[in-house]
Amino acid sequence: MLFTLAANKILEDRLNHEDHSIADSPTTSAEFQNFTLFVSSWNVGGIAPPADLDMEDLLQTQNNLADIYVLGFQEIVPLNAGNIIVQENTSISMQWNSLISAALNKTDATMITLHQKAELGESHQKVYPIKREGSSFTTSTTSSSPHFECIISKQMVGIFITIWARFPLLPYIRHTSVSSVGCGIFGCLGNKGSVSVRFCLHETSFCFVCSHLASGGKEGDKRERNANASQILSRTRFSSDPFHCLPRKILQHDRVIWLGDLNYRIYLPEPTTRSLVNDRQWSTLLQNDQLKAELREGCTFEGWNEEEIEFAPTYKYNPDSDDYYGCNNQKGKKEKSRTPAWCDRIIWFGKGLKQRLYNRGECKLSDHRPVRAIFTAEVKIQCQSTEKIFKIFS
Repeated sequence: MLFTLAANKILEDRLNHEDHSIADSPTTSAEFQNFTLFVSSWNVGGIAPPADLDMEDLLQTQNNLADIYVLGFQEIVPLNAGNIIVQENTSISMQWNSLISAALNKTDATMITLHQKAELGESHQKVYPIKREGSSFTTSTTSSSPHFECIISKQMVGIFITIWARFPLLPYIRHTSVSSVGCGIFGCLGNKGSVSVRFCLHETSFCFVCSHLASGGKEGDKRERNANASQILSRTRFSSDPFHCLPRKILQHDRVIWLGDLNYRIYLPEPTTRSLVNDRQWSTLLQNDQLKAELREGCTFEGWNEEEIEFAPTYKYNPDSDDYYGCNNQKGKKEKSRTPAWCDRIIWFGKGLKQRLYNRGECKLSDHRPVRAIFTAEVKIQCQSTEKIFKIFS
C-alpha cells in the first residue's frame, strides 16, 4: 500500500513537473507551433503620458492582435539628478500600463489605475504582474473579446519594459526573471543601460533586452555605445533554479530580441544627412548608419540581425511637429546640432524568429518616433504520450 502511494506520487510529479530532463527524454515527443510577437520601443522624452494618448494606434489593435506584446520605453521620467538616483517611479509606470491595458482590452484606463493603486498601495515591487489571479478586475476567460494580462513589468530610472500575453497562454509562461544593468554615470547608474526579461513559453526560452545606450554624435561616442552593449551582454544575469536548467545569459536563450534607443548615428556631415533625409534617400543614409556597420562587421553585435528599414529617421523632431529639430531655426539663434538619425531600433539574434513587419508610429508626444516590429516565433511544445506513462518505471 505504501509503495503504491509512493509510486502514484512519483508518477504524478513526473507528469506534472515540467523540467528539461523530461522535456528532452526520448519517452516524450515535441512539436513546434508559431506564436505572434509585437515588439515596440519608444523614447518618450521624460513626458508623462496624457490620459487621452492613443495607444491603440501604436499597438495597431485595429489589426489582428498578437499573442504577446513587448513594449520598451526610454526616458519615462526626465533624466535629472533627482530621478537618476531613484530606480523606480511606480506612479509613472502604472500610468503607462493602464493605457496599454485599456488599448489591448478595450477598458477604461482610469479604472485600471485606481484598481492598481488599491492593490499595490505605497509598496515598491521590483517585478510585478499588473493584474492578479482572482482579482475583481480580471476578465473571465469565457469573454468573447481577447484578454491580455501583464506577465512582467520592470523600471530602472527612465528605462521601462512591460510584457503582456493572451490570457490562455498564462499557464504556459514560466520562469520569469529580470536583470538590470546600469551603464550611465560612473559606469553604473541607470540613466543609461538595460532592463532585460527572461521567460519560457512552453519549452522555448525568450529574452528581451530593453536598453538606452550612450548618446552623442561626436567622434568616440560610438565606441561608448559599443562598450555599453558589451557590458549589457556580459553583466546581465538571470536567476537560476535548482530544479531546472535555465539560461542565465542573454545569448543562451532560444529567442532573443533587443529593442531600445540604441542612439547610433549616421557617418555623414549634417548638411548631407539633412539633404538626403529631405529626398528620402534611405538606402544611401543606411549605408552610412553606425549600427548597420556594426552588424556588417560583426564586432559588438556579431550574429545579430535587423530587418530592412523603409521608414524615415526617428530622431530628432521638434515638439508636436513633423519637422526635424534644427531645420527651421530662428535667424540668429544658435542651437545645438541634432542631426536626424535612426536612434530607435529592434534587432534579433538566433533562429526561430521571422520578422513580418518593421515600421514606425507617428505619435508626436516626444522628440522620438516609436518603432515597432511583428515577429513569428517558433515555440517547442511538449506532447505528453501514454507511452511515457508505462516507461517511467521501466
